[in-house]
Amino acid sequence: MSLRLYIDSADINDWEAWLPSGMFYGVTTNPKLLERANLPCTLPQLEALAKHALTLGVTEIHMQTFGESAEAMIRNGEAIAQLGPKVLVKVPITREGAFAASKLIAQGIPVTVTAVYATHQVATAMALGAHYAAPYLGRMDENGRDGHAAVIAMQRMITALGDEMRLLVASLRHISDIPALMQHGVNTFTLAPSLLPRMFDDPATEAAAAEFERAARGER
Repeated sequence: MSLRLYIDSADINDWEAWLPSGMFYGVTTNPKLLERANLPCTLPQLEALAKHALTLGVTEIHMQTFGESAEAMIRNGEAIAQLGPKVLVKVPITREGAFAASKLIAQGIPVTVTAVYATHQVATAMALGAHYAAPYLGRMDENGRDGHAAVIAMQRMITALGDEMRLLVASLRHISDIPALMQHGVNTFTLAPSLLPRMFDDPATEAAAAEFERAARGER
């Protein structure tokens, strides 16, 4: 299964800056990211964002439903799903969220279960038939847990059962998290804009590129 990278932002400036690179499978958003981008968490706003993302050629956009009850999350999730076949509905893995996810999945709506902190929540996501489960790696570490060990255990559970669900690892703090987890079969990550330039960083590479340009100019 190939590597998938996403941009974790609701700011279209981030999308326009990075999606043309061809590196990214799509974008992920949530109400907190909307707030950070000074955008309201409303269905019309999500529709506008989805349309813009699609013009930029994304393969997928993950947009989070909202509401204090399962019924509200179902209603808003159904509306989000209507924005297009490339739109997946994110649902937090609370009890109300799990009930909402179940109803959405039963309608054939692809769901990403989010705010995952524990291995048993991945089991819940698998039982529901979710397309993705999004563990919060950095926040696990900040809560005193071993985030890497937890994500690796989650991936082993999925692999052991041959399930098609992917882990969509979020809340990364270091670019080195990606190759470290890839070695254990984790293949899907969403990155904050602040991490994106680091995908290229290495002093030796910068020095080599400078030497190439010097030679191209005929300088000695």
